[in-house]
Amino acid sequence: MSRIGKKPIIIKKGVNVQVKGNEVLVKGPKGSLSFTVPYGISVEVNESEIVVKRSNDTKTQKALHGLTRSLIQNMVTGVTDGYKKQLDLIGVGYKAEIKGKNLELALGYSHPVIFEPPDGITLKVEKMAGKGRDYIATISVEGIDKQLVGQVAANIRALRKPDAYKGKGLRYSDEIVRLKQGKKSAK
Repeated sequence: MSRIGKKPIIIKKGVNVQVKGNEVLVKGPKGSLSFTVPYGISVEVNESEIVVKRSNDTKTQKALHGLTRSLIQNMVTGVTDGYKKQLDLIGVGYKAEIKGKNLELALGYSHPVIFEPPDGITLKVEKMAGKGRDYIATISVEGIDKQLVGQVAANIRALRKPDAYKGKGLRYSDEIVRLKQGKKSAK
């Protein structure tokens, strides 16, 4: 059996899990999520845990077994705790601020970049500190859907990726950017 797939998912307090046909509905204090279970995979809900089983031992079914279990676990965690990704905006003249629901960024272009988040995602600009090269603003992307939070964070980062020479741009808070040396003058 799949090592991940055979582990039961513990249902936390305040979480309601329902299985209707091949649809799994998870409701919690932060919201609700749904997932369509692939063919050949079954989901059983006991009083305090969820067990995912597969119909046969083909390579595809083994892969889907672990994947389905991980996705349901992420749903249970999302509706109770939620997910958060942080991005750092580094550079002179680079600014970030929330206007209404949208994020307005000054990224060195001739115009401000306005990013509109999808439903279920909240954006926050947490701190803006430093002078000169060390100017940093932290942007938080929060939501209950792990995949959506990661995708939105990647879309924001793609607006201005970190520069290889100065390190300016948008990067994940835990990302390490290795800087290139640049040209040396000959004497």
